[in-house]
Amino acid sequence: MNLNVSQIESVLGYKEGESQETISDLITEVLKESEAICNIKAEYRIFPDIQFNDNEKTIEINHLVFQIKKIVYGQIKKSDSIAVFICTAGEGIGIRSRKAMKEGDLLTGYIYDIVGSVIVESAADLMQNELEKTVISSGKKITNRYSPGYCDWDVAEQHKLFKLVPGNSCGIRLTESALMDPIKSVSGIIGIGENVRFNPYTCKLCNIKSCIYQNTREKMKPKTKL
Repeated sequence: MNLNVSQIESVLGYKEGESQETISDLITEVLKESEAICNIKAEYRIFPDIQFNDNEKTIEINHLVFQIKKIVYGQIKKSDSIAVFICTAGEGIGIRSRKAMKEGDLLTGYIYDIVGSVIVESAADLMQNELEKTVISSGKKITNRYSPGYCDWDVAEQHKLFKLVPGNSCGIRLTESALMDPIKSVSGIIGIGENVRFNPYTCKLCNIKSCIYQNTREKMKPKTKL
């Protein structure tokens, strides 16, 4: 995954060279350990059977109707097909984060938590790059990825989303409240079509204040290399 200390420091709110040496050393230690305990997996499935409803701002994917709301609808309404994706960093890093916090080492636990979030988002970037390579040969493009719980899309619709990836190879499970287990996992949809476009700056579309990237950087098109 090739994550580095400066990336994590940026998410923590530090400018380059601004953090204390103890923080940098701790991040280095956590990143090294994370390489050993993460079990990164990702998959996507493409569905050509989709229908849009302009009045209701819904999309029907394989006979399941999703109330994606105005913002997401506006970004994917020109799609010819939809990729449903899931991705996880595995259970290990979440376990390590909770263990550190339980033992009273809140800073280390928090950094493990942040690193886990960055890892799963970076893995999703790689998955998205692979999807783009797959569709570009047919003259098509992709949109940004959108997940339940963001842009007013109800997180409860995660249950319907997972019906489209039964027996997923990532081993992700859903709780009754639609939270994913392992917790460092992401899921969602990506639009595919000749007339869609990728928006390099999308943070302004989202009202989620708990996002790890809030006020640190605009979300750019994935450039991570395999």
